[in-house]
Amino acid sequence: MAKDEFQTREFKVVGTRPLRPDGIDKVTGRARFGADMTVPGMLWGAVLRSPHAHARIKNIDTSAAEVMKGVKAVVTRADFTHQPDDPSISDILDNCMAGEKALYDGHAIAAVAATSRSIARAALDAIQVDFEVLPHVIDVDEAMKPGAPVLHKGRQQENVPEGYSENVLSRTAYGHGEPETGFKSADLVIERIFKTAATHQGYIEPHACLATMGADGQGDLWVCTQGHYMVRNTCAAILGIEAGKLRVTASEIGGGFGGKTTVFLEPTALALSRKAGRPVKMVMTRDECFRASGPTSSSSITIKIGMTKDGKMTAATGEYRYQNGAFLGMNAMLGAMTGFAPYDLEHVRTSGWEVVTNRPKAAAYRAPGAPMAAFAVESVVDELCQKLNLDPIETRLKNAAREGTRAAYGPTYPAIGLEATLKAAQNHPHWSAPLGPNQGRGVACGFWFNFGGDTCVSLMINPDGTVSLSEGNPDIGGSRASMSMMAAEELGIPLEQVRTIIADTGSLGQNDVTDGSRVTFAVGLATIKAARHAIEIMKQRAAMNWGIDPDAVEWVDGAAQPAGPNAGKFPPMSVAEIAAIASKTGGPIAGHHEVTAEGAGVSFATHMVDTEVDPETGAVKVLRYSVFQDAGKAVHPAYVEGQFQGGAVQGIGWALNEEYIYGEDGRLQNAGFLDYRIPVASDLPMIEPVILEIPNPGHPYGVRGVGETSIVPPLAAIANSVSRGAGVRLTSLPMSPPKVLAAMKAQ
Repeated sequence: MAKDEFQTREFKVVGTRPLRPDGIDKVTGRARFGADMTVPGMLWGAVLRSPHAHARIKNIDTSAAEVMKGVKAVVTRADFTHQPDDPSISDILDNCMAGEKALYDGHAIAAVAATSRSIARAALDAIQVDFEVLPHVIDVDEAMKPGAPVLHKGRQQENVPEGYSENVLSRTAYGHGEPETGFKSADLVIERIFKTAATHQGYIEPHACLATMGADGQGDLWVCTQGHYMVRNTCAAILGIEAGKLRVTASEIGGGFGGKTTVFLEPTALALSRKAGRPVKMVMTRDECFRASGPTSSSSITIKIGMTKDGKMTAATGEYRYQNGAFLGMNAMLGAMTGFAPYDLEHVRTSGWEVVTNRPKAAAYRAPGAPMAAFAVESVVDELCQKLNLDPIETRLKNAAREGTRAAYGPTYPAIGLEATLKAAQNHPHWSAPLGPNQGRGVACGFWFNFGGDTCVSLMINPDGTVSLSEGNPDIGGSRASMSMMAAEELGIPLEQVRTIIADTGSLGQNDVTDGSRVTFAVGLATIKAARHAIEIMKQRAAMNWGIDPDAVEWVDGAAQPAGPNAGKFPPMSVAEIAAIASKTGGPIAGHHEVTAEGAGVSFATHMVDTEVDPETGAVKVLRYSVFQDAGKAVHPAYVEGQFQGGAVQGIGWALNEEYIYGEDGRLQNAGFLDYRIPVASDLPMIEPVILEIPNPGHPYGVRGVGETSIVPPLAAIANSVSRGAGVRLTSLPMSPPKVLAAMKAQ
């Protein structure tokens, strides 16, 4: 077995629940978030945004704004003279600053840098834009029809069949077997169409950055992001500068959930700074966050499943139509891959359709594409169970994917934990608890791939024996604590002797974005191997001090010691003792590891929820909620539980209340938290997390990512619960009171 693969061991630090190292800074206000940075001579930037859903920009007159007192720079698309080679980067540029057309309400048209925010905003009013308003399309099904208003000409890929609108940019397909053969052997076949609304990630901290671009072509950027290396690479590609000339530092982050995995303001701030010759700070308003950053896709999904009387699924098909906003996305592809992933199917076929509409470009939102797919698939599975009078957990166990199952999207699974989560749910007191009138209990399963990616870690042994660990991913879910714990575990030293910092892009090699539930897995793997690298060096230093062969030294409980009596009799040397003589034995001691991490290990969860439906109003109250999820190995169980709970809560909001609402003019009607309602504490019961630990064979400690899977099952679990409490199945989200009431009255 390779050294970095899972090996059973007893842990001393991993699996405990220490206080988070950044907690005091965050509760006392000492931690600096995106909008907290200021520098001398700083200007304020502001963005003029389109009031139209779709319009040709015939002319922009910035002359009046440019002569206003206090205005130092105005930029439009004409100031972005470099054309990126990569089409995906070109799309990001087009999203950050409109070119020939405004493609959605809130699309950036121009930007100003001025000596104050009020002057910058006043200057926006002085900019004159001549728009030619064009027909628009908001709904995914409408956008797919021939004759729909077209956003982009000539962007449709060859994989789209003839006859579809040019708004359908791409189609992907997966599966195996012959579904029609499987449907013929079923006792019952159900086909349903489901629709879900676009939802926002709901992060509390708005997008913010502070940019400095010098006359020498070198720049610095302070930014609230999930991936400052991504910000560096993207901004450099847009501005046509070398990546090494731009240093990006990640601030603390007040929530992201996928919404901060791309750039919206940063290239504009750099362009303004380059033009003004001074630092420029930009902070989105809440209205801008809704109108001009990326929510998740809305969707229209057709699912067909056949099942025998004893609960065996004989075949399944899925058509996943996702609207990705104004630019090409990949959410439909991910939906088509994940929907049937929990099941062992002989016959399965799925297609994903990427569709553009006059909405902001869809961004990632925790397991992008998967929650909508699970809502549709798990709803049909539940309806089959109801109509065939089958136990929903037993039925899922009968069809569950296991080690060796060929996934619906292609690969064969290694050891996975779906069956364990179902059995844990089945054996939990929640499953057998009594229900009252108008109450229902729903169950659903969910899947996410998880990811590894480019990762670089440096671990320094300080002269006093303490350890400084540098990683390159912003701490979103407690990664400082988790990395410190894994370093301490591997080195065999107390956790208090390790401090983890988030390094800027000039201090470490390339690191991928904090997404795909990758950090605890990939950065943790690199941390362990960096610690092992440092241990090898420390063993060599101890051997040098003792005058023996390095191979005759072993590492035990945080110290080097002779490996057996033939190596000589020397007392163990601790990290501090070895560090103290480092200058005499070869110099500073550090461990490094750089890797494109693979073997992330897929993740499964089963959710169970009780709801009560008010027959007078249609309001749904969530009474009890339990999460059963495989973590591989929970490094810090409290953080893992927090991820489980957070995903469930966001899923509850998605299922019951949240949606982007557009008027007939194509403008967003609810761009604020007063009108876009996310769950608050009084809307929620205690979310009970149950951690399962089925080791991931691709990680030394067995770790899997946990951040995303927890938002995949809630939409379906709540829909299944409501269908049993209200006696009617809803196929459209959110299940708001008017919608539930109308469905109940219509049955």
